[in-house]
Amino acid sequence: MAWVVAVGAGVQDVFLSNSAALQPIYEDSEHSFAKLELGAKADVDEIHFTTGGGATNAAVTFARQGHRACFMGVVGHDPAGQAVLADLDHEHVDTCYVRFSDQYNTAYSVLLLASNGERTILTYRGASSHYHADDFDLSGCGADWLYVSTLAGDMTVLRRIFDQARQQRIRICFNPGKRELAQRTLLMGLLEDVDVLVANKQEMQQLVAGDDLESLVRHGLHLVPTVVLTDGVNGSMVSDGQTIVRAGLYEDGLSRDRTGAGDAFASGFLSQWMSGASLEESVIFASANASSVVGSIGAKAGILSAGSRLHAMPIHQKGV
Repeated sequence: MAWVVAVGAGVQDVFLSNSAALQPIYEDSEHSFAKLELGAKADVDEIHFTTGGGATNAAVTFARQGHRACFMGVVGHDPAGQAVLADLDHEHVDTCYVRFSDQYNTAYSVLLLASNGERTILTYRGASSHYHADDFDLSGCGADWLYVSTLAGDMTVLRRIFDQARQQRIRICFNPGKRELAQRTLLMGLLEDVDVLVANKQEMQQLVAGDDLESLVRHGLHLVPTVVLTDGVNGSMVSDGQTIVRAGLYEDGLSRDRTGAGDAFASGFLSQWMSGASLEESVIFASANASSVVGSIGAKAGILSAGSRLHAMPIHQKGV
């Protein structure tokens, strides 16, 4: 069992689905459009209240896999914040590192789910986009790993967290968001302290050159020891600098909701990797975790528990 602290956002999510107003009126290979008339009312037949945020989603994966999991983030003094904490308490995730904002409410998202599995997200970022360095103090933490998701592009706070981790010899798995990726020069400096970098294909192309997964992974290995790269329905590729593992989809089924799929893959990989599993074993579980999550509404409902039975999947290995 490892001790891992998940750093990032905690969000209240509300899913609205099964509505004629969310039926696509136009689709092509890259876009899907519905029509919502301003000033009109639209009925929905299903509503789901859940919680999300990259760090809380990851923390639940770690806890369900038997690790000691903590969430470090900021919420408001409001019902949404209480919902986030209640879910984490129920999952046996330690919330002693949570800080409360006196100025902003907890982040809140309304997700409109179309019948074809696509979604539109309306997000109030609130406390999850207004951080202070004092909100993140690892003094005497003693954790084995940090799992760091987006901190709304606050590179000053990220630098403080990474410096503390380095001083305490805590390993870092980093899953940056678009606001961090938009600050490439500062982000490259942070990567010097990262052990595992997680990104999708488009994100990695903002950091290194390459048109295919393998070239991106090989270039990524010049930045960090271990690269985890995903590419949607095209599967994933990971490498620890010695072996490259290419995986297809765990299951090619209908997705009910893609929310949290990336978090499930990233945290699923780390949950096994930090336990000493092989690259192949870690990728298989990551893929299975993501596949399970998209089969349910919400980012946490489908997260796998310890002892879940897995089946074989398309996977290939070769040396670097």
